[in-house]
Amino acid sequence: MESIRRQNPQAALMSLEAAAASARGGFACVFSTADEYETALITERRAQGRYIQSRSYWPVALFVGCALIVAGTVLLLA
Repeated sequence: MESIRRQNPQAALMSLEAAAASARGGFACVFSTADEYETALITERRAQGRYIQSRSYWPVALFVGCALIVAGTVLLLA
């Protein structure tokens, strides 16, 4: 067993370096910055239709309700 290891240490070292490079490559990220990742993520989600805005009248109704409450309070205290 020892004689096999001693016969070609250069080949063993190269094999170890190749395995290490392969292992590092498996964890590498295709994006160089977080901004690139966020841009790609948003683009993909838009393509899936996740950011389509639906017509919701709740914000308008809440604004009108609050405006009526403020106007009523002003008229009551005036």
